[in-house]
Amino acid sequence: MNNTSREFSYVEERFADIQLLRYRLDGFEQLSLEQKTYIYYLAEATLCGRDITFDQFGKYNILIRRVLETIITAPHVCHDTPDFKALEVYLKRVWFSNGIHHHYGQEKFVPDFSKDYFTKTATDCCINNGTFGDDDEVKRLVACLADVIFNPDILPKRVNKADGSDLVKTSACNYYEGVSQQEVENFYDTMKKKHGDNSPSFGLNSKLIKRDGALYEDKWKIGGMYGEKIEKIVYWLEKAREVAENDRQKKVISLLVEYYRTGNLDIFDQYSIEWIKETEGSVDFINGFIEVYGDPMGIKGSWEGLVEYTDIEATERTMKISDNAQWFEDHSPVNPIFRKKTVKGVTAKAICAAMLGGDEYPSTAIGINLPNADWIRSQYGSKSITISNITDAYNKAAKGNGMLQEYVVDDDTIEMINKYGDTCDSLHTDLHECLGHGSGQILEGVSPDALKAYGSTIEEARADLFGLYYMADAKMVELGLLDNLEAYKANYYTYMMNGLLTQLVRIEPGNDIEEAHMRNRAMIARWCLEKGGALRMEKRNGKTYVVIDNYPLLRSHIAELLAEVQRIKSEGDFEAAKNLVENYAVKINPELHNEILERYRKLGIAPYKGFINPVLKPMKDSKGRIVDIVVDYTESYTQQMLRYGRDY
Repeated sequence: MNNTSREFSYVEERFADIQLLRYRLDGFEQLSLEQKTYIYYLAEATLCGRDITFDQFGKYNILIRRVLETIITAPHVCHDTPDFKALEVYLKRVWFSNGIHHHYGQEKFVPDFSKDYFTKTATDCCINNGTFGDDDEVKRLVACLADVIFNPDILPKRVNKADGSDLVKTSACNYYEGVSQQEVENFYDTMKKKHGDNSPSFGLNSKLIKRDGALYEDKWKIGGMYGEKIEKIVYWLEKAREVAENDRQKKVISLLVEYYRTGNLDIFDQYSIEWIKETEGSVDFINGFIEVYGDPMGIKGSWEGLVEYTDIEATERTMKISDNAQWFEDHSPVNPIFRKKTVKGVTAKAICAAMLGGDEYPSTAIGINLPNADWIRSQYGSKSITISNITDAYNKAAKGNGMLQEYVVDDDTIEMINKYGDTCDSLHTDLHECLGHGSGQILEGVSPDALKAYGSTIEEARADLFGLYYMADAKMVELGLLDNLEAYKANYYTYMMNGLLTQLVRIEPGNDIEEAHMRNRAMIARWCLEKGGALRMEKRNGKTYVVIDNYPLLRSHIAELLAEVQRIKSEGDFEAAKNLVENYAVKINPELHNEILERYRKLGIAPYKGFINPVLKPMKDSKGRIVDIVVDYTESYTQQMLRYGRDY
């Protein structure tokens, strides 16, 4: 692959609490020209939605980004001052998080440059730039943005999940305007009651607004909100349809285009069903308003994009899991009334990501299971992917960073993790995505949204517990997924260590745990710790460690919690969900937190990782026809972000 200026390196730039990595497109050269072209067009569609995500995450994000980019590219601005260097880091954080709030912790960034510097420099640069209006308009704009950036009381958190707060009014995300949490709940509850079973995901693709006392939805579609951006996405999707691998892929794209044109969620459901059925092609993609983690109400979908192609070798592992989906469901430790009698349409692949976009960029998932609608999962199944080249990049970047030596209790456990850890982590991701999310069933008459703000945490815990339970099953060895039944212990140890200790390095002192995946891991680990007998925390030489005394007993605790979490999901038991999350997943012991942070600081590791996309370059002949797509890894983070700002 083309990487002409230097050798390929997974590890790239470091700033603030972030390290940037690269991911390789292994096997891309072996794809056909049509497949490469298909990927290229889908990649363009993925990049065209970037500004949608920025705007969803906060209504001032795009303006702040544009002003900061104007400053750092202005030829007359001095780059050698502490204020400029601090502003440059701030902009890099804004790029990374698609806005002014931390992508994981949700709190607003605190700038290390002065308000006076920003106001003076931004005013000067924006007036010289000439695209922000006349002088008075620029001054008003800069004054407004300065307040947003520097006033800690303005939009302090992107997603607030604090119990007792109005989650809508206290969250900075741009999904609602002028409405309260109660109004949001009433508005969508009324819709669901009118529709009944198999209802679409009401509210997924719209902003809910209250004006003159009336509530209405501004749909995200062509002719509606984000219409110009969606038109560009559709342009590239239609070009991709011309070179798709098969007729079902063409049908999938046609339905997605129709959905983007109409905003009709029934068409989105049709698209989702056809997308599940398309399993023959090597190339696949995600493009749309999908995950609801960025909405405190768990209703609105953030825009995301991902283009992928099959990793054939790694897919053999995921197929063994999905081919035995019914066995796993039948042997789950949950109450039989909550199990699916017939598991339908579980398909799983390991894939190589070819382009990341929107809420999947620069920080991305390592596994995905879609669609999210429970009734579609129940009747048609789901499609799961684990992203092998992203996982590979994470693993290579983590080698020798000192984390295991600092936080693992003894050398024998470190040796066990070094031997089995990567394999077990990948397998747990497969079980989580391929089976965990698709397992179990909601009882008739129970709303999929009954758990409200706690739904995302409970769902992630359900999938994690499913994976943890089966990691220790003899079926793993029988299927050839593990070569030693004792290997699961590596996964159990690192999971409990993460939930109890090491994930705390991602949280600022004094803050609660907010993010759904982090809450899920804390909830599981702390609940198992409280059960007693299986694991404990012990201090040695002033340092806290996790000690697991009885791995089989720990598995029985996991089975018990899985049964309870599935019951909560199946019955829609809001109070039980609230009690689990609030009691085990939110608060942090400040003394322990400070200890973990201090130990981590000495390692000099960035707690968050993200990725620079490769550049896909079409090579054309004299008649303008594409004859090849070349992969280039030489673009820097700043170059990429400025280019995306110009071109997309």
